[in-house]
Amino acid sequence: MNQELDYAEMLEIPVSTVNVVKKKSFFKRRQKTEPQPEELKERVVESVNERVGAYVYSEDVSDPPKPEKTKKKAERAISLKDKTGKVLLFETVAIGLIAVGIFMTNLFMPNSAINNLIGGFTTTTAKKPAEPSYTEFTLAPVVSELSDAEMAVSESGVLSFTAKGSVYPICAGTVSKVYQQDGLYTVEIAHTSTFTSVITGLTTVYNELGTKVASNIPVAYSDGGQEVRVTMYDNGNLLNCFTLTDEVPVWKS
Repeated sequence: MNQELDYAEMLEIPVSTVNVVKKKSFFKRRQKTEPQPEELKERVVESVNERVGAYVYSEDVSDPPKPEKTKKKAERAISLKDKTGKVLLFETVAIGLIAVGIFMTNLFMPNSAINNLIGGFTTTTAKKPAEPSYTEFTLAPVVSELSDAEMAVSESGVLSFTAKGSVYPICAGTVSKVYQQDGLYTVEIAHTSTFTSVITGLTTVYNELGTKVASNIPVAYSDGGQEVRVTMYDNGNLLNCFTLTDEVPVWKS
């Protein structure tokens, strides 16, 4: 055992265990408490470690990065960055040249193919939704159902009555004109950009220019002292393609 401990001390390494062999003594002595083999082993290990030092130091034995590899990676990253910058610069220059070309084409060749193409896209994008035809509107009576007015329609398409009471729009729209002549009012209502109606012979008008009106809300009033006329136009042409059914105007099929 002494040889093993001496060897451990020479190598300056800590030990964790030893083999302890206790020889029997020829002379038996009575002792109060004799140390057991395990206890002897611990004492020996502690003694050796105290002399050798029970600390183990570790070092990073991994290979450090080689300067050449690090340099190559840095050069590769710089090269990639330069390429990206060149591509962005090229794209910016190309966009600028295209913009200049379009501007010059618009300036000197307004009827060129590229201008017509771009104009077609612009026109398509800005195109307004189609307006309904006048025949798609449902016509409403111009007097109340409780009125005693007798309605009449001429062959040319003039709807007329003479009675006291409220006057209603023939269908929903926006007041586009209001004017007075000989003490009586005339109101024009635009239903679309082309379809309009005109009511004449009114004593009072309830709505101002630009007001939206509905067919179930009165737009004017007549005191019954004169004839009230209602006409409808499409693109300035007087419409006569309707008839009366129970005092209600209805489009002819």
